Amino acid sequence: MNERTSAPLLPGIKPVLELLRDTPQRLDLVYCRKGLRSQDAQKIQELCRTYHVRYTLVDSAALDRLCREVAGSVAHQGVVARLAATDFQTLDDVLAAVHDAPLPLLLALDQVQDPGNIGTLCRSLYALGGAGILLPRHNSAYLGPAARRAAAGALDRLPVARVDNLAHALDSAEEAGLTIYGAGCGAHAADAFAEALRLPAVLVLGNEDKGLRPGVAKRCSRMLRIPLARDFDSLNVAQAGAILLGLTAARQHGRF
Repeated sequence: MNERTSAPLLPGIKPVLELLRDTPQRLDLVYCRKGLRSQDAQKIQELCRTYHVRYTLVDSAALDRLCREVAGSVAHQGVVARLAATDFQTLDDVLAAVHDAPLPLLLALDQVQDPGNIGTLCRSLYALGGAGILLPRHNSAYLGPAARRAAAGALDRLPVARVDNLAHALDSAEEAGLTIYGAGCGAHAADAFAEALRLPAVLVLGNEDKGLRPGVAKRCSRMLRIPLARDFDSLNVAQAGAILLGLTAARQHGRF
């Protein structure tokens, strides 16, 4: 069973509509059948746009297959919602958590696609005392079973915020007194082994293939690179994040 079909699903027009009206933050993605024109179906799409809940149009066969694989039933009425696998916090809540964390550091993940990478980063961050996670609402991995397995319980303990615009969220973090750092390998990036982070801070890690988007990168007051002792392609985002988190925690405790 893959990541998508092992996710908790809510089929049916009325149940999805009620959840959108009452607690839209509990919805991760809504699947709507192409050509569905009922008033309630149109209202679902309208509420998705209002509350920034992702929705996608699919054919009836795809909905049948999705429901059959999960629930053994195809009684979906043309609408199926994938439920959020964790309770998301507001941006203000996550920013406030920095001041009480043993390691006053947030991770911001810019369109990281692999749920295992996100789960591993959550595990490392929690173990080292970090404060929480910021994710863009769109184009981030689903925090479902694969992410939760890799996190080994950390996702239940760390505050996680989904934001509509990550660049604007970083602006808010800077206004709240946090220094913004980005991980990169450009010519102007500082040696992470020699550069101590000024805490409290946000460390921004980018997409596995493309790195940080330009609009996000320009919010970073400093870019950091991990110097490699051998000629090697790169570290993946979870490995790089763990190294940078470990360096920051060691410096905070005066280990070097």
